[in-house]
Amino acid sequence: MATAACGSDGGDSGSGEEGAVVDASDAGDPVDGGEITVGLEAETNSWLPGTANFGNPGYNVAYAIYDPLMKRTSEGSPEPYLAESMEPNEDLTVWTLTLRPDVQFHDGTPLNGEALKTIWDTYLKAPGSRLAADLADVTSLDVVDELTVTYTLKAPNAAFPDLLTDPAGWPFSPTAAAQFGEEAGSNPVGTGPFKFVSWQRDSQLIVEKNENYWQPGLPHLDKITFRPIPDEDTRLASLQSGDIDALQSLRQSTVARAREVDGVDNYEFLGNNTGGSNINTGKAPFDDLRVRKAMALALDQDALIEVLGGTGLTPPSTQFFGPNDPYYSEKVADEWPTNDPEEAQKLYDEYKNDPARSDGKAVGEDISFTYTCPPDPSLNELSQLYQSFWNALGMQVELEQVEQSAYTQQVIAGDYDAGCTRHGAARDPYYVFFRSFTPGIPNVTKFTDPVIDENLAIMRTTTDVEERKAAAEAISMVLAEQVPVTYTGGTLTVIAVRDVVKNVDGWVFPDGAEGNGTPDATAMWGHVWTTE
Repeated sequence: MATAACGSDGGDSGSGEEGAVVDASDAGDPVDGGEITVGLEAETNSWLPGTANFGNPGYNVAYAIYDPLMKRTSEGSPEPYLAESMEPNEDLTVWTLTLRPDVQFHDGTPLNGEALKTIWDTYLKAPGSRLAADLADVTSLDVVDELTVTYTLKAPNAAFPDLLTDPAGWPFSPTAAAQFGEEAGSNPVGTGPFKFVSWQRDSQLIVEKNENYWQPGLPHLDKITFRPIPDEDTRLASLQSGDIDALQSLRQSTVARAREVDGVDNYEFLGNNTGGSNINTGKAPFDDLRVRKAMALALDQDALIEVLGGTGLTPPSTQFFGPNDPYYSEKVADEWPTNDPEEAQKLYDEYKNDPARSDGKAVGEDISFTYTCPPDPSLNELSQLYQSFWNALGMQVELEQVEQSAYTQQVIAGDYDAGCTRHGAARDPYYVFFRSFTPGIPNVTKFTDPVIDENLAIMRTTTDVEERKAAAEAISMVLAEQVPVTYTGGTLTVIAVRDVVKNVDGWVFPDGAEGNGTPDATAMWGHVWTTE
């Protein structure tokens, strides 16, 4: 799996949850009331799970309107949040979820087992749902009693609870969805800390405090306005001027510049999200390891990171897991093919002079291919640097720019040679890797290997942490040896806020357990307050 893409004023600094770097002033005691405006990287097409294409900006809005059934702890494990409990049967094929009592949707209708079943059958698994493929392993959701349902799977899956941390686990009112029909995505009704008020597409979305929220004392804020501001310079300038109170960004240059703004607290997170490239191994000459390895060895990762503005912020990546992740492997890091132009040239020349070369071209003829990326200025510069490294070997590389949505579909369809991407995710490792089986996670590189499938099967059938780590390492070793992808560096993300905005990373579970902070620049806004 790889999805297509591609300063404090004197407060205390320190480490927060796994993968986080926090530079924030003291939060103090909670304060109720007030409102904030949050600047987002982009607009979202819809707010209804199943039809919405939620990215990092969309998650920020969603966590205000919806509660996730499951959420990740500071240790990274999915635990019940809106749900009260989640338990498997002995062979991990049936998962029983129990809801908290007396929770209502914003329209006053109850969150119960029947609501979950209607959501599941009518919306999430419906033909055309963006989530249907992800949920294909689930044969049925059945109601046991008012607050209990079971998910029955086709095969054992120890990672199943992880799916309910994402949109498939964000309950919305089926009554409201039926009432609004095709407009349900423009009128979201959840159980979350804030109620939807209005949405002016590409301008602003407003939510107000849910006075009937199921968690006593939350939310603290009365109102949040979310504003899509795609231009990085404009969004940062808006924060600096006080036109907005918070921004989220995945751009390394913005992370660096936000550190220099007076009166701003930065909640940074370095997780598994890393830049890189997909290589379509289903096409010649990329079906030959010599070509793929030559492409990787030709790259100077430090130079690529510098182009993205990440120098001094993020280290070069060697796998789908960041250095702070429990599934990160030093053994894999040592195996990854780092910059060696001489060895790259040797492998490339060996391929192009091979009479049996897979692309059918004449001996000695250079390979040619297209490198595709969305038309973002920083990605344009990045693509040119890739081109220069590969041109130095003799490869003829043409650059192509395709708008993000079209590029994503192009990559999923396998209609590309190589292209930029973001690898990894804040998910269970079973869902991070691409695979040759199991629908829902597109294998955009077309690369398959029996060792990958064998170890994914292990991860499905055991909850033993050490066994799962060993399986993940085995898969990562295959990727390091066979190179169906390349990496640049990790993606340090930030939610930067005016220092009157507090507790951005301090959310907790209903039982008091620590949450996972601000992964990939997403926040649980119901736990945030302002002192202004």
